[in-house]
Amino acid sequence: MSTTTHRHDERRISPVFLAILAVMAVTGWAVWTDFAASPGLAVFLFVASAWIVSLCLHEYAHARTALHGGDITVGARGYLTLNPMAYTHAVLSIVLPVLFVILGGIGLPGGAVFIDRGRVRGRWKHSLISAAGPLANVLFAAVCTAPFWLGALDGVPVTFQYALAFLAFLQVTAAILNLLPVPGLDGYGVVEPWLSYSVRRQVEPVAPFGFFIVIGLLYVPAVNGAFFDLVDTVMQALDVPDSSRACGFDLFRFWRETPEFCRPA
Repeated sequence: MSTTTHRHDERRISPVFLAILAVMAVTGWAVWTDFAASPGLAVFLFVASAWIVSLCLHEYAHARTALHGGDITVGARGYLTLNPMAYTHAVLSIVLPVLFVILGGIGLPGGAVFIDRGRVRGRWKHSLISAAGPLANVLFAAVCTAPFWLGALDGVPVTFQYALAFLAFLQVTAAILNLLPVPGLDGYGVVEPWLSYSVRRQVEPVAPFGFFIVIGLLYVPAVNGAFFDLVDTVMQALDVPDSSRACGFDLFRFWRETPEFCRPA
């Protein structure tokens, strides 16, 4: 097999990702057309599949930036195929974030792809690799909220508006949480190259527990309040009504009774 063909295979989009994308498209169409017998189930499948797609894009952004930064091993690891099963921590990257959306309606960050940092030269490149994932969430949020901040909601079914608002909320929460300078998260990865060697060595043992540190911090009332105040400020700046996001979450939890004011007319 030639080198060119081998590289093409390493970057070919995974059938697994395409299948998830197809679920997102079909269920999105069902939400838009009100075709589904159960709007809540359609919203659940649409948001869940779109959330997984965004997680794949988050990890892909890390890998693609690393490739251009000098780490040519990301292709062999399967990171450029968008296959969620290729991630170093598939459970942290996919399963737990989806579970937390279902349980609490919040977009928690997942585990990152493995980057051979020794192949990357320059502190700016290291920082950019870490920042690329959250920036993918920011871009996804911008796309989801475009009908709101562009004032282009005419003709958009109200149930679809609710789904987009909740999906955007997940992207915003994920971006903000990921950018926290907590060891093991992308925010710390952005600043780590600029820290002294001694500080990095002291922090290194904490990194594997970054995901759980974030969960613990969210149980601190002051931290929880400040975090959601920031999320609400961003959502308001994007012209997304709180009621739309709340109704999106209520519809997402289709196994519970949907409030009357959130039900499609």
